[in-house]
Amino acid sequence: MNELDNYTKPVSLDDPIDERRVSLYPDGVYRWIGEVNLYKNPTILFMLWKIFFWICFGIFVMTSLFDIGNRDFFWHGFLENLKFCGFITGGFLLLVLISYLVYAMIMKGRYTVVFEMGKNGFTHRQIASQADKAQKISMLTTLAGLLSHNPTTMGVGLNASRTEMSTDFSKVKSIQGFPRRGLIKVNQTLEKNQLYVLPEDYEFVWDFVKENCSQARIK
Repeated sequence: MNELDNYTKPVSLDDPIDERRVSLYPDGVYRWIGEVNLYKNPTILFMLWKIFFWICFGIFVMTSLFDIGNRDFFWHGFLENLKFCGFITGGFLLLVLISYLVYAMIMKGRYTVVFEMGKNGFTHRQIASQADKAQKISMLTTLAGLLSHNPTTMGVGLNASRTEMSTDFSKVKSIQGFPRRGLIKVNQTLEKNQLYVLPEDYEFVWDFVKENCSQARIK
């Protein structure tokens, strides 16, 4: 049984259907399966690194604000905070890299999701077999972080638990395209989502997203 068996049949039943290609279904929704090679395409790793980098930057700003009243802050305290946060950031990024590689091995190097896209937005949902693995990884990682009192490990675990995400086009603030990676980033104020598309369908999906995100900035 394939991943799209639970959905309505494609509009044209005369042509063979490649489930990786974008297909319009009778309910007016486009559906396709997107797949990322976790080793060759570092998009997800970069996204995780970016999240944790800004967390560490926030910690640096907060600690600096607390210490700014100290007399020797600008000559000594600032550099100490910078050094401390540098070590913390490096540790976080290394832990994320190790966690990512373990995740990639468990998923056999592939991240596979089903996309559903209409005029109002889109949803991506990790396929059932991978979603089950992701939930188990999340539970074990979060538990390990809790037992070791390590908030970073807990954060990695909680992030891995998310196997489905939806985006409302009317709330999108910016979109960014990466044709060579078959990637379209769709950003809301506090939410970031991504579309993975084959080269043959990239231009169509890009134009569709631009048309329905009329208020969004094109990066």
